[in-house]
Amino acid sequence: QVQLAESGGGLVQAGGSLRLSCVASGRTFSRYVMGWFRQAPGKEREFAATISSGGASTYYADSVKGRFTISRDNAKNTVYLQMNNVKPEDTAVYYCAGYLSYGSPSPALYNYNYWGQGTQVTVSS
Repeated sequence: QVQLAESGGGLVQAGGSLRLSCVASGRTFSRYVMGWFRQAPGKEREFAATISSGGASTYYADSVKGRFTISRDNAKNTVYLQMNNVKPEDTAVYYCAGYLSYGSPSPALYNYNYWGQGTQVTVSS
């Protein structure tokens, strides 16, 4: 069982930066693929970024590629999402999620069986 807790959300101006963190409980964090998803008001939850259990492989949605960077520190049981050059359309609740795997990270929401409560990111224009 893994429990996830996000932090770092807030209000930021367009073009600015924000770093989200997600801390996981338990001693098996290094076995989990971790991902970031987001959900804007009135829209479905969508994939943003994912990283393999060891951190060597990452994958991004086209909408965030080149602006967002996912990383992890397995010694600290933490995954990060560095958000640069944010846009108003990045406004959403951001969720971290994970699933047990040593394989390539998947962008498919249905693979993830552990979820945090989310943190709000609001980008003003």
